[in-house]
Amino acid sequence: MITRFEELDWQTTPIGDLTLRRRTEPAVGQEIYEVKLGDEYLMSSLFTVAEEELSHLGLAAVSGDDLSVLVGGLGLGYTAVAALRDARVSSLTVVDRLGAVIGWHERKLLPVSAELVDDPRTRLVEDDFFALVRSAPAEGHPGYSAILLDVDHSPRHQLDPTHADLYDAAGLRALDRHLATGGVFALWSDDPPDQEFMVEMDAVFDDATAHVVDFENAVTGGMSSNTVYVARSRA
Repeated sequence: MITRFEELDWQTTPIGDLTLRRRTEPAVGQEIYEVKLGDEYLMSSLFTVAEEELSHLGLAAVSGDDLSVLVGGLGLGYTAVAALRDARVSSLTVVDRLGAVIGWHERKLLPVSAELVDDPRTRLVEDDFFALVRSAPAEGHPGYSAILLDVDHSPRHQLDPTHADLYDAAGLRALDRHLATGGVFALWSDDPPDQEFMVEMDAVFDDATAHVVDFENAVTGGMSSNTVYVARSRA
């Protein structure tokens, strides 16, 4: 019998107490995994459609093969694994600020962990994604075919206020330096499409689009939605 709640890990981090737990969800009668930061719910394996669509929509906008992908935010791993399932992806770098989250996958605590860490294309890096993209790319780096970002709740609601500068034109230009010619930036958001943010995107990228991703919510019995922004580098 599965216990109703099982705490798999708890650690203090620079941005709060991080908890990974497994429980049964009566609405669907299955085991789910969820992450809390302090008293705030960050993510749940019950809702992964939009996280996977971040990869699907982002990579669908990229032309060619031998793709190099950077994922900002590891979380439960669904965005990263969805990218690996695209046969064109030759390398996947996943950056997460919290070593605890990387450790969960290295210990194979989560449903997709084995698929992620056993794939030789995967590299997990403990680093601050936002600091990384503010800095200049390494000399000789050809740029990523795609950068997929899922860290904050939305461009307006950040987990850490130091992230805010990414979401204006100057911050997006800094990120754009890390993309290859014609590379794609894709961003997950929990909020509806934000027209003010689209203005910032249009100032930097081509073909900026806000995709509304609808999915069934087994808890409420209705539909929920997230947003995935996708845009192409002009460089």
